[in-house]
Amino acid sequence: MTVAVAGLVALPVITVLLHVLVPSGEVWSHLYETVLARYVANTLGLMLGVGAGTLLIGVGTAWLVVMCRFPGKRVFEWALLLPLAVPTYVIAYAYTDFLQFAGPVQTWLRELFDWGRADYWFPNVRSLGGAITLMSLVLYPYVYLLTRAAFMEQSVCALEVGRTLGRGPWRLFSSVAIPLARPAIVGGVALALMEALNDFGAVQFFGVDTFTTGIYRTWFGMGEAAAAAQLAACLLVFVLVLVMLERFSRRRARFHHTTGRYRELPQYRLGKGAATLAFLACALPILIGFAVPAALLLEMHFRVGDPLMGSRFWGFAWNSLILATVTAIVAVSLAVMIGYGVRLKPRALTRTAARMASVGYAIPGSVIAVGILIPLGWLDQQINLFAREYFGVLPGLLLTGTMVALVYAYVVRFLAVSFNTVEASLTKVTPNMDAASRTLGKTAAKTLALVHLPVMRSSLLAAAILVFVDVMKELPATIILRPFNFDTLAVRAFELASDERLAQASTAALGIVVVGIVPVILLSIAMRKSRPGGGMPNS
Repeated sequence: MTVAVAGLVALPVITVLLHVLVPSGEVWSHLYETVLARYVANTLGLMLGVGAGTLLIGVGTAWLVVMCRFPGKRVFEWALLLPLAVPTYVIAYAYTDFLQFAGPVQTWLRELFDWGRADYWFPNVRSLGGAITLMSLVLYPYVYLLTRAAFMEQSVCALEVGRTLGRGPWRLFSSVAIPLARPAIVGGVALALMEALNDFGAVQFFGVDTFTTGIYRTWFGMGEAAAAAQLAACLLVFVLVLVMLERFSRRRARFHHTTGRYRELPQYRLGKGAATLAFLACALPILIGFAVPAALLLEMHFRVGDPLMGSRFWGFAWNSLILATVTAIVAVSLAVMIGYGVRLKPRALTRTAARMASVGYAIPGSVIAVGILIPLGWLDQQINLFAREYFGVLPGLLLTGTMVALVYAYVVRFLAVSFNTVEASLTKVTPNMDAASRTLGKTAAKTLALVHLPVMRSSLLAAAILVFVDVMKELPATIILRPFNFDTLAVRAFELASDERLAQASTAALGIVVVGIVPVILLSIAMRKSRPGGGMPNS
């Protein structure tokens, strides 16, 4: 079963790779001559800019909240994760309305200084630089989350050795803490970059041509499935490079903990000036990445709002909730099935299959969508031919025209989120408990139901919440695979913003943000309780 699920999850990626060899006529040469260089340059620029931005903000704030004492530290521990609840396209819509020529900032400047259009320069938010800045402010929590966890898990003994050697806070940070946390830092940056590569709404809205926007235009604008799949394969190269770099960083690490003893981490009490700077360093990302866009969306909602705020709007919300709920249930169920299968038969084949099943999170939604449309479209065609020949009816698009394709894409994309959580939770159950259950005559299924699931209950809930939030925010796969007349909050916000109706898009965007806040706070609270030795006195 584990191998079968892994094969099903890997099918979209395999489909994309196989279409690299399919002739695409003159379309590919046209893309090569016109836009391909721009796709490559913008994608590379986005990766470098977002990588640097998320690294700087994420690592710096993680060190401050773990190792330093300053006003507001306890609030910042969880508040720094709040931008994770804001999709990239939502912050793009909010700041565009705020900073554009007709927006309040430039209008206020013109009125204050009596300027005309040609009398001043103002940075254009709808540019590659604007996309890099706003994405960094939304995606840095990936780096902060993993880096903070790595800092919290570090042994106080290693840090104390550095202090006895005369190293101050900065040298201790750069020469001890950073090397020990390097795999986590690289993993966090890789996650942030994968999300940046996956982005469609923000770069499309800003007019920044990347491989993701190119896939969408080639498929829907030109009707060329083969060329779209080949562009998806090019994007896949960027993703594979990120994955290889992350794995390479882990393998080449040369810094290790030499003790299993943990005590409360020592914290540096900052002076007044340093404490003020630390406060500002933590407050600004929250202010710019969450508080300001949330306030802007709220103001736009009450000022204008969605004109379909009646039954149709709640229909969009219902569609989002149904998709997120169904996907969360399916993803967690499959994760339990795969994880338990590996536990029962820990052979090389099942372990490899489990890793294949969890590779989807590294694949952009647009790539997965293209890889799903091709085989499911062919299967729909075969079903219709069979039904017409033997039953005289045409059932229509049973797979690509319904929620089936969407849920399939979401499961492929986010199965890794639930699987990693389930896999970690399964390790809490000792093999002795399995053996005791089997000696009492319980089957493997009953052992799972009576022994493992009760122990894993909180972890399964956490996995379901994470998948639920991710599905609510997902846009590229939804845009490509959604059935006719089937819109979600993400699609509604994107369509209104694309028509330059930003104030009306605020209602759907605000709904997505509100849904994501509570899980983010709960995740941060759970992190603080998880540190080894966290409850031991500092001595």
